[in-house]
Amino acid sequence: MPSFAEIQRLLRSAELASLPLLSVGVLRNATLEPIEPYLRYSAMRAGFRADVHFSSFAGAFQEALDGREKVLSRSDLALVWLHFDTASPRLAREFPTLSRADVQSELERTLGELRVLLAGARRQTQATLLCVGFETPPLPALGIADGEAAGFGQQAVVRALNDGMREALAALGNAYFLDLSQVLARLGVERFYDPRYWHIGRAPYARDALREVADTVTRYWVATRGRARKCLVLDCDNVLWGGIAGEEEFAGLALGTEHPGSAFREFQQEVKNLAARGVILALCSKNEPETVWRVFRDHPGMLLQERDIAASRINWRDKAENLREIAAELNIGLDSLVFLDDSEFEVERVRSALPMVEAVHLPADRAVEYRNLLLAGGWFDTLSISEEDRTRSAMYRAEADRRRAHDEIPDLTAYLRSLEMVAELALAGPGEIARVAQLTQRTNQFNLTTRRYSEDDIRTLVESPDSDVLTIRVSDRFGDAGLVGAAILRCQGPLAIVDTLLMSCRVLGRGVEQVLAESCVALAARRHCSEIEGHYLRSAKNGLVAEFWSSVGFEVVKREAAEVVYRRRLSDSGSRPDWFKAIVGPFPVETFDE
Repeated sequence: MPSFAEIQRLLRSAELASLPLLSVGVLRNATLEPIEPYLRYSAMRAGFRADVHFSSFAGAFQEALDGREKVLSRSDLALVWLHFDTASPRLAREFPTLSRADVQSELERTLGELRVLLAGARRQTQATLLCVGFETPPLPALGIADGEAAGFGQQAVVRALNDGMREALAALGNAYFLDLSQVLARLGVERFYDPRYWHIGRAPYARDALREVADTVTRYWVATRGRARKCLVLDCDNVLWGGIAGEEEFAGLALGTEHPGSAFREFQQEVKNLAARGVILALCSKNEPETVWRVFRDHPGMLLQERDIAASRINWRDKAENLREIAAELNIGLDSLVFLDDSEFEVERVRSALPMVEAVHLPADRAVEYRNLLLAGGWFDTLSISEEDRTRSAMYRAEADRRRAHDEIPDLTAYLRSLEMVAELALAGPGEIARVAQLTQRTNQFNLTTRRYSEDDIRTLVESPDSDVLTIRVSDRFGDAGLVGAAILRCQGPLAIVDTLLMSCRVLGRGVEQVLAESCVALAARRHCSEIEGHYLRSAKNGLVAEFWSSVGFEVVKREAAEVVYRRRLSDSGSRPDWFKAIVGPFPVETFDE
């Protein structure tokens, strides 16, 4: 991490002006201005130019109620950060003097004010709302007796306040809770607080705490924008095991339950944990393929298996070129990759050739820290984990089987027929809400409008009588691809508007997107509309779909710099691909059965 002076220098860079703007409004009751350069630096590293503005010291509640300071109305991200000592001096500093009735009364009062503040903030803005919780006191006022206070200790009261915040945020939509106690636990008391500046200027937090909170805030923003990384690419020697596989017998490799091999086994377990969260795993190693795969197959200390790896480039070629090929094979952008290597030379080579790849150096003499370095990066943070995430590795293995089948059947239509695809359309229910929200947050290339929605947003759309959320699942003879696409329709009298239409890139080119579009038309017809309207909002990554609406029979009715509006009469005939084995859904659709 660069020094404060270096951060200030980087923030004066001319390149910063070219980044998209992120406006951050901060409602606070303590001095938090020192976080501004850290927020701006963290946002810059994530590809945004942050403009940070604060409510007045005592103006958080007033801003939430009437918006007179204009902090919320001009924000993309609203950060609510109240310091416990100021929010409730009695609970923070006078706790031992209070009766249980006093504690309960003050808890209810403080929580009531928090609910009013959050509800008011949501009325002032529809921006992403991020509320910083109160940290659990590391030195509770009752000392060691605090844990024996049967729910009325100071730490228990703070947990109750935070639980109340979470409940209030869940009801607002597009609102999230930042657990400050996790930051305190990572840093420790000495690096978290600055008692000098608390007494001098009511600035309670040390620079390290502000830097860590800034990074966490940016992680939330990146997750809501669909900018989380998707693929972890690993070197092998001195990363997955200690030593050089081509030079050592198995007994010479450090990998197992005892030191020093336990550090590498611990790291592998964390890699497997990431795969269970939906992260794609790949290998990029300078070695002989059989040497590497023999360790995977036969070494008793290996936790990772061949089936966990979705793509690999094990050869003696340039690693930057190998990474390009891995991204192309997986059909993801280079900015979706995180590359870990113990060679500083290889890491710097990748950083120079592919600056969009997050290349991370793992020093071989710090193997005991590998697990923590992987977790601390936060590159793969998402707001939810779906069932599709848990099975993503199997899906990519099935995709490799499909590629081999395509090589054997060069004729595209014949190949598509051979897949025996089944498309299942459904109106989203409670079980699909998390996955649909996740798709809106993560999907960038085949996404006509790139509008991002939280789970609460999708739940509201599902429950609204004026909107429908349509999902599509795809399976074939190689396996189940899961819920791969979604569309959101809003009805305005005779006009149905496709607010969102998106598709996972792993099923593109098979006609699934055409099936989804025609099903939107069928759904609009079921609602007795006469026309359907589709929008294309240009983004940095969705040029792939610039002409999609035209390809499915829609005509341009308005064209602006960043938006094109298309319409189609429902009386106009459309067509679905005829190579599907079956297309089934909740409303009349054609079915192709063998």
